[in-house]
Amino acid sequence: GWLFWRVMACGRRSGDSKRQVILFILCVCVCQSGAETLRYSLPEEMERDSFVANIAKDLGVPLSQLAARKARVVSEGNEQLFRLNQNTGVLTAKESLDREEICPQSDTCTLVFKIFFENPLQLIRGEVEIRDVNDNSPEFPEKEVVLEIQETTSPGSRFPLESAQDRDVGMNGLQNYSLGPNPHFSLAPGTGKDGVKYVELVLQNQLDREEQGELNLLLTAIDGGSPPRSGTARVRIVVLDANDNIPVFERETYEVRLAENSPLEQLVVRVTATDPDEGSYGKVRYAFTQTSERSRQLFQLNPVTGEIRVAGKLDFEEAKNHKMVVKATDGGGLSAHCKVQVEVLDVNDNAPEIALTSLTASIPEDAPPRTVVALFSVRDRDSGDNGRTECSIDGDLPFSLTPTFDNYYELRTNAALDRERTAEYNITITAMDCGKTRLSSRESIFVQISDVNDNPPEFTQEVYTMSVTENNSPMLRIGSMKATDADSGKNARVNYAVVRQEGEEQPEVSVSAENGDVYILRPLDYEKVPAFEVTVLAADGGSPPLTAQAVLRIVVRDENDNAPVLLHPAPDSSAAGELVPRWAPSGYLVAKVVAVDADAGQNAWLSYELAKATEPGLFRVGLQSGEVRTARAVTERDAARQRLIVLVRDRGQPPRSVTATLAVALVDGFSEAHLRVSEEEPAADPDGPLTLYLIASLVCVSALFLATAVAAVVVKVRRARRSETENLPTFPESNAGSLPRSYVYDVCFAAGTVNSEFRFLRPLFPCFPAGLPPGPGEQRSSVCS
Repeated sequence: GWLFWRVMACGRRSGDSKRQVILFILCVCVCQSGAETLRYSLPEEMERDSFVANIAKDLGVPLSQLAARKARVVSEGNEQLFRLNQNTGVLTAKESLDREEICPQSDTCTLVFKIFFENPLQLIRGEVEIRDVNDNSPEFPEKEVVLEIQETTSPGSRFPLESAQDRDVGMNGLQNYSLGPNPHFSLAPGTGKDGVKYVELVLQNQLDREEQGELNLLLTAIDGGSPPRSGTARVRIVVLDANDNIPVFERETYEVRLAENSPLEQLVVRVTATDPDEGSYGKVRYAFTQTSERSRQLFQLNPVTGEIRVAGKLDFEEAKNHKMVVKATDGGGLSAHCKVQVEVLDVNDNAPEIALTSLTASIPEDAPPRTVVALFSVRDRDSGDNGRTECSIDGDLPFSLTPTFDNYYELRTNAALDRERTAEYNITITAMDCGKTRLSSRESIFVQISDVNDNPPEFTQEVYTMSVTENNSPMLRIGSMKATDADSGKNARVNYAVVRQEGEEQPEVSVSAENGDVYILRPLDYEKVPAFEVTVLAADGGSPPLTAQAVLRIVVRDENDNAPVLLHPAPDSSAAGELVPRWAPSGYLVAKVVAVDADAGQNAWLSYELAKATEPGLFRVGLQSGEVRTARAVTERDAARQRLIVLVRDRGQPPRSVTATLAVALVDGFSEAHLRVSEEEPAADPDGPLTLYLIASLVCVSALFLATAVAAVVVKVRRARRSETENLPTFPESNAGSLPRSYVYDVCFAAGTVNSEFRFLRPLFPCFPAGLPPGPGEQRSSVCS
């Protein structure tokens, strides 16, 4: 850690950013290859929040980096014993530490902790040694010890005494024994192979029960603390009559191996001691001596049979060996001792423990593979294969586990993430040991995938077609466009807009930016714009935003808002004059009413009917052609002047109509018609306009004939496919109406007349050259003079 900060400081002083980056990478590599261990020492029984060390100073870490990198301390095990102040960098003890409670079975007490840094991730191992202080006095298991000794006991005989127990260690532990002054006994302290101090009472002078039947001695145990502490016990010596045989054990040491999951009352071993004496001197009773209190709780000794059975739950992780001393005493007070050593065998009775150290609850979906999501440790209190662990992830998930050091694992991504496919992961980590009967534990980690704007909006259709009736009201809603975005939050919020190209006029349509509703801004006119298209843009709320386009096609439905318009006779003329000879047969063509309608469809389909006539039965009008013909042959009884009103009506709802007025004169011949017209009109010059009009008419008819012939040759193939008997009018897409067909008349000029005479006789049927059919609606003329 201090190396990292020294390197970064050098990089800043040099001012070379490239060198600083290189030094930082070198430092990370060094930190990854191995971790430094911080070692401290602390006396026990210190007050709460006592100072342990200045971590920031020891690591050379600036105080600002502790909070910025979320520095924290984690102790091994379930209890957290230390606290790290991120503002001062000081490591303190959370509670007063008692070495005897923390490490009851160990001469040295070392607490291991780890300091974690994030951004980048760094782990530093630390150790705190809890130093023993002399806070416990030696204590004897019993305040009074009774020894029954035969008076015949030879000087030099040794009598083991119950050892005092001192929970302190080292120099603060039990160091020496002392015995009050007396004429018969002295002390012989010693140290066993296991380092435990014991004491024996040595008979110095022969006992005489008759002289003194009981002795009271004061035994003192002293530790090596400063100041020293001590504990006392009273030793009462009862002098017995002679018993010349002591019990003898079959073996001096009994060694037993016992599994830690042994049930209660299971037989551990049976110790046997024999005494050849008779009577009460030969009866042996067994008892524990020089045995720890914990061993007495775990094992029970039958005082009669010498059977040692399991009395408590053994735990290999707590103590791997138990040493006991069994004393066999006969009825005469003589005793012997043997040692019982029980080795506890480990069984796989502890499942692995998973401790989560660091977790990133949410990661973006564009996070690269190998991104660290969590850091955790696995611990198994068993030993050997029972304590070795393996970790795995349940299911096929885009995550993997990477072991780091000291049973720590990193949870990393191993593939690209897609929030639209999976928005969150519930990752189950399984830790399993390698025991014969494998035990496991599980830990669930919940990881959310945060959204990134990686999906553009999508319209439900590429082309939207909507229709509206012309003459609509302004701001009329005609439909809605919909675009969806697979992202979430503001990245999925879609706004709509109509795309305008440079130079284009304001569009007739508007799209709501929020919901995509389509509105027509102003009234439309089908006759001007029957349909139009605009491009609609959908943009999400990401940064930068993603877009999509769709085509909106507006079809304007026609409304019957245009009345038919007369082309012939002209609407501004009061009445059109037509001449019909008296000999005209039934079906004689009198005139043709021509009208058009600016609407479309059936709104432009026109029908013609005779609304009013001087003689209704004399004339008829073609329903679709508008041709006015005689319904019967003209007779002498028919009035010479006929007035016809033709109604032209479309098929809209409601229908619209217009009327045309025709004035028809029934004449016997051309001269009569001419004279009648002359009577009504002012006299004209004999060489006046009529001759000029007649010449112009002949020129026009001739030109029309030539043009029609040329056109028929050019389009004869297309024209041949159509029926020459087609009677229905053709309605164009716009400005539709019935158009006049070509009619020809037989024109005769009478020789010797002053004024030219123009006589309407009858329509002539066209004569077509062989092999050249007429075009639809075409009639060819012939002229005679």
